[in-house]
Amino acid sequence: MSTIHPTAIIDASARIDSDVHIGPYCIIGADVELGDGCWLQHHVTIMGPSKIGKGNKFYAYGSIGQQTQDLKYKAEPTWLEVGDNNTFREFCSVHRATSPNDKTIIGSHNNFLSYVHIAHDCVVGNHVIFSNNGTLAGHVVVEDHVIIGGLTAVHQFCRIGTRSITGGCSKVTQDIPPFCTADGNPARARGLNIVGLQRAGFSRDQMRALRGAFRKIYRSGLNNAQAIDELRAGELSPEAAVFVDFVAATKRGIIPGGKASADEEE
Repeated sequence: MSTIHPTAIIDASARIDSDVHIGPYCIIGADVELGDGCWLQHHVTIMGPSKIGKGNKFYAYGSIGQQTQDLKYKAEPTWLEVGDNNTFREFCSVHRATSPNDKTIIGSHNNFLSYVHIAHDCVVGNHVIFSNNGTLAGHVVVEDHVIIGGLTAVHQFCRIGTRSITGGCSKVTQDIPPFCTADGNPARARGLNIVGLQRAGFSRDQMRALRGAFRKIYRSGLNNAQAIDELRAGELSPEAAVFVDFVAATKRGIIPGGKASADEEE
């Protein structure tokens, strides 16, 4: 049975599932769906149209599903969809899409620390962690198992590849390939995310194959097209194929290489 504090304001069109906790001074707007087991601490605002899945936690002063800040927005119906079992810490903000019937999409099992901002039309995958003040501009794609370091800012239309990590205060203006460590202003690829891959159970052979692909792209002196052709001419592991396919598909270009980390030099 849901518990709703008497100071909460809930629009008549909102749909609240069972076992939802809505704390003091929360505001739930029109066309909001809150799934089973969601928990709102206090002073949380959720506006719609927004569909929020099960088991999500929203801490104080979060602002979820507000209209886009894009000046092209003309009050058309746009959407936010959030999966299950996410945590949004204090002062997080997530905005709906800009164009009619488009969506901002967030997956499941993510942890967004304080002051995280996810702008219009972003797509965030599953099992990601955003440290404090991680910020996405519009139309950014963040793949699964990514870690965004504190105060990282990501430019519009960038893609952040799976199991990559950014250092604190990084400025990301191009795509970050999967499995990489990115750091700096502007961000540069420092090597593979060795610690993250080890924690995820990647074998030495898997990491050796990824290191070979990384070095071919970043250390061989070839341009990307040449390096991709050479890599694809050989036998690629599944992980290396993900890396190569990501680089081949980039539209903004990938972040440049930087000084190698000690792990990448092994």
